[in-house]
Amino acid sequence: MAIALDPYLNFRGNAREAMEFYREVFGGELTVATFADFHASSDPGEDGLVMHSYLEGPEGIRFMAADVPRRMEFRPGTNFSMSLSGDDETALRRYFEKLSEGGSVLQPLEKAPWGDTFGMCADRFGITWLVNISAPRG
Repeated sequence: MAIALDPYLNFRGNAREAMEFYREVFGGELTVATFADFHASSDPGEDGLVMHSYLEGPEGIRFMAADVPRRMEFRPGTNFSMSLSGDDETALRRYFEKLSEGGSVLQPLEKAPWGDTFGMCADRFGITWLVNISAPRG
């Protein structure tokens, strides 16, 4: 069996909205389970929060997310980012454009010193995305 490392994002009350946005960007299958689904809520007002969600895109993009309940500390992080890499320039440019809508472009997609095309953006949920389009090798 192979081992996979999947990023896991945390949100405060808008994990479902964020993951539905990412499904629009990447396509694929999204599964969402709430705290109520697992009978794991200690506050009935948080029953509808996402306890676990998983997005698996058709091109191998996979990640998870959840809402952090009010009883737990939540600090939006600046110590991580999501990275998309590959040689499908059309798809990667499309993802970059969609992710930056309502967010901000931190570094436009342009030729990088290492020869690839690279850019960074922050989406409307504050998640930083790195996009690297591999230069043709040969």
